[in-house]
Amino acid sequence: MALVYPFRAYRYNPNIAPFDHVLTQPYDKISPAQQEKYYAADPHNLITVEKGRTFPADTPQNNVYTRAAAALKGWIAENAVAQDATPAFYAYSQDYTVPGGSTRRTRRGFIGVGQLEDYANEVVFRHEHTLSGPKADRLELLRHTHTHIGQLFMLYSDPQKRVDAILEQVESSEKPVTELLDEYGVTHRLWIVADPRHVAAIQQAMTDQKLVIADGHHRYETSLNFRNESRAKAGKVVPDASYERSMMTFVNTYSEGLTILPTHRVVSNLRDFAWSGVRRYLEPWFATEVFPFAGDAQRAEAQKKFHTRLIQAKAQRAIGVYPISDTASRAFYLLTLRPEADLAQILPGLSRLQRQLDVVLLHQGILEPALGVTPHAVSSESNLTYEREFSAALEAVDHGAQVAFLLNPVDVDAVMKVATSGEVMPQKSTDFYPKLLSGITMYRIEQ
Repeated sequence: MALVYPFRAYRYNPNIAPFDHVLTQPYDKISPAQQEKYYAADPHNLITVEKGRTFPADTPQNNVYTRAAAALKGWIAENAVAQDATPAFYAYSQDYTVPGGSTRRTRRGFIGVGQLEDYANEVVFRHEHTLSGPKADRLELLRHTHTHIGQLFMLYSDPQKRVDAILEQVESSEKPVTELLDEYGVTHRLWIVADPRHVAAIQQAMTDQKLVIADGHHRYETSLNFRNESRAKAGKVVPDASYERSMMTFVNTYSEGLTILPTHRVVSNLRDFAWSGVRRYLEPWFATEVFPFAGDAQRAEAQKKFHTRLIQAKAQRAIGVYPISDTASRAFYLLTLRPEADLAQILPGLSRLQRQLDVVLLHQGILEPALGVTPHAVSSESNLTYEREFSAALEAVDHGAQVAFLLNPVDVDAVMKVATSGEVMPQKSTDFYPKLLSGITMYRIEQ
């Protein structure tokens, strides 16, 4: 049973801190250049809390975490950040263009606080493992600020679209309380949903849902760790304690506008790499289409056909390849799994769900056996880097990488099936776009 609750969010006061000057992308998506841009935008910019500067002279008494807590406390004192008067859910929409395309989409969800559940309870499910470093950083920040500033992106599946109907009704009848255009051309809008009838209907619709973490695995597990620390301090479990819950954005998998982008793989630093040898190794299991080109004009046409075929052949388990070449004649290659190929032989020891994932087929059916890229090399990123943009992956090869592997995006149904079966996907299997802004709502834990 998924328990979700309205809450009195802390939100920026636009009269003091304009939304487009103070809200940020999630901490793990903020580059050093973005960090400096945010610092320059406004003294109230969330960057001081979300991903503050560190200095060589930092001490236990004055460091990135103590400065974050002091900044947030000061903003609340001066009313730059204020708490809403009434508990509410928050309708959150994002209008965006899919990277590389021109079609506009709208993704809708709602923000609330959800009861934290151990994975063993089979209410909340993960679809990937986490790393210890980011969790330690987020936990230390939460210990100091006692505030959730970033969103947990949670998926649920309701074909009846009961919550979506409420959100659309609110959006059509009221003006948003927050609206801004971010640096990626995404328009973010927020509405307050405080009508007791709407609140009760949303809670009722969510009770029978299973929740899958789309983005925010580190933040979710940090919330669990903080909850466990707080329980230990209290010496008992207090079900209604604010630390038993965390701020979450809930999105229905049946809603329009849910986009998952692929994350392409770029391979470098291999000894004795030769595409011809790799291709021969893969020949028994994969058919190959070749898209040759000699000059720039031919390349553009070949690349367009190659990309189109990769998408068209998704059901055939298609993987694109762009290898480095020493010859004047170069080519893109499309690998498609032969109908007679035995996945149990190619991917031994894996479940049926895992064998249906292109990223698993790439890693364990190609990268490791044909190129020698081991799981350790993947985790250490000694041979592998990642690119969201199709063209960027190709350009990496033009600038010295040895080979790029291009993937189709995973379907959200596959993510849900893998996660709710208790399995996980390889790192960087999914890229939900766009990201949820940090600071658009905040949840303070009572001290």
